[in-house]
Amino acid sequence: MFAYLDGIVAEKGLNELVLDVHGVGYSLNCSATTLAAAPVKGEKMKVYTFLSVKEDAVDLFGFATKEEKRMFQRLTGVSGIGPKSALAILGSMPLRDLTLAIVTGDTTALSRAPGVGKKTAQRISLELKEALSKEDIPSGIPGGITLPVETIATDAVNEAIAALQALGYTASEATGAVAKIKHQGTHADELVRLALKNMAGM
Repeated sequence: MFAYLDGIVAEKGLNELVLDVHGVGYSLNCSATTLAAAPVKGEKMKVYTFLSVKEDAVDLFGFATKEEKRMFQRLTGVSGIGPKSALAILGSMPLRDLTLAIVTGDTTALSRAPGVGKKTAQRISLELKEALSKEDIPSGIPGGITLPVETIATDAVNEAIAALQALGYTASEATGAVAKIKHQGTHADELVRLALKNMAGM
């Protein structure tokens, strides 16, 4: 019903943002990430929205970015994950880190979110990993770029490059980073961690 709202920040609460749009105050349920990104009271903000209609409640959710809204919709599609739990997960870590945790099956990172246990974390990764791989992560090595794979499987290289691209790195950055550390790991999650450390200069 609402794609987004563009208005003035009227109030900021613990889990709520009130946006004044032409004199109408919209109460939005938001993650800690979106609230942190929101400007101070009185300033303009564009918020992407999702309307949840149930028999006993109508709730409007707000997100600072389209990407966060998309992840919220995916999380709520996982069995056992409701809107409130999805917001808690989104607010527990940067979206880039959350995407990485799902793609690499890092249940330890996922289970740090409030109310998310080990089994729920495993379910999130299991149900979303394929969806993220298909829709968000380009498959294969980017055109025009080749990587020698003498010591590791091509799939591991491709998955590591794809995961880095899903985190916001360009094709050339991801490919170059994996090329530098490709002999140090045999699995995609290892390669991603090593590549991130290398790019951070650690």
